[in-house]
Amino acid sequence: MKSSEIPKFGPLSGVKVISCGLSVAGPFAAAMMADFGADVIFVESPIVKDQFRTTDSLSYLNKDRRNHRAIVLDVVKPEGKEIFLSLLKDADIFIENSKAGTWDKRGLGDEELWKVNPKLVITHISGYGQTGEPEYLSRGSYDSIGQAFSGFMNMNGEPDGLPAPAPAYMGDYVAGLTGSWATLAAYINAQKTGVGESIDCAQFEALLMIQAGFPSDWINYKIERKRSGASSPTFAGCQPYKCQDGYVYTFFLSTLTLQKGLPLLGLEFGSPDFPSDKYAVFKGTPGAELLHQRLEEFCAVRTVMEAEKELNAHGIVSSAIITYQTMYDHPHYKARGVFQEYDAFEGGKFIAPAIAPRLKNNPGKVWRAAPSYGKDNEDVLEELGYSSEQIKDFYAKNILKQDPTC
Repeated sequence: MKSSEIPKFGPLSGVKVISCGLSVAGPFAAAMMADFGADVIFVESPIVKDQFRTTDSLSYLNKDRRNHRAIVLDVVKPEGKEIFLSLLKDADIFIENSKAGTWDKRGLGDEELWKVNPKLVITHISGYGQTGEPEYLSRGSYDSIGQAFSGFMNMNGEPDGLPAPAPAYMGDYVAGLTGSWATLAAYINAQKTGVGESIDCAQFEALLMIQAGFPSDWINYKIERKRSGASSPTFAGCQPYKCQDGYVYTFFLSTLTLQKGLPLLGLEFGSPDFPSDKYAVFKGTPGAELLHQRLEEFCAVRTVMEAEKELNAHGIVSSAIITYQTMYDHPHYKARGVFQEYDAFEGGKFIAPAIAPRLKNNPGKVWRAAPSYGKDNEDVLEELGYSSEQIKDFYAKNILKQDPTC
């Protein structure tokens, strides 16, 4: 597909992004931009395929590689490097995720790229960053490793159990989101000044930023935060409760919640167990166990939907703990159009979360299925001025590669 064939939509229409990386963090930063109109060209290695092309589920590929163009290019070989630099000449953004120094070793460090394009915004997403202790910079990192090194994993899990990684590649996606907003901030500045930027996005630092004040609590005040599992370590009534057909999570907090919610459970606001000068029922107080017991009893005889509706009607902020099995047909998910059907990589249709967040005046859209391995080689290189004969020669030299089956 040629750039002229890409539909014009979204606030990033006309922005050209070159994405090089495997797995989640770096590619997801670019994927967010593709959903909002950027021309994202995913440059893959001819040696190692993107792991999403070889997993037992194509859901990752269909969700996180939609709206892309894709080429397979050996950027290490001299001719491949020349093609890559040509690709960057009119690009706005280059995103990569690898160990520190990887692109410098290829002769494609920041300074070399700026010689070709001084306005280029370069984003490096890595586990440990671009600077620091050499031993760490040379290490590989994955989602759970980033969670471990950032302290995030130590706060996740049951109090008496093992530290546990949050599922669904949360650390990777947080790093991708962090890298994405920083990249766009730098892009705005580059457009004003004509000067590019290099962004050092370390996964462990991105995860450190979303741990509230917990790290600072210890560093400044020696307050140690510990794993609390499924329940709040401080407040009673802030945890999951079992219903007849699933679980509901309640957040029993605020004076108004106590005033309206306690009577539903046969408890009295302003009594010695639930004094009126408190905004919550604190664990370790006389009323804490009583509130917990009443909530258990209340939920045990109701379905999730019954409990959720009645609790919220009485000021107790609550939600069903939605499962993947129940969310697709949930009325609120349906009303908002949370899921969208579009073309699948393997043919037919695929259902995935629609583009979020939602823009009223210039929204994003899904316009293309995830492309196959090297699908757009010819179109992209022809746009750069290479002839059909040159492109054939690049295939013969394994500088370009293609596989329509994956």
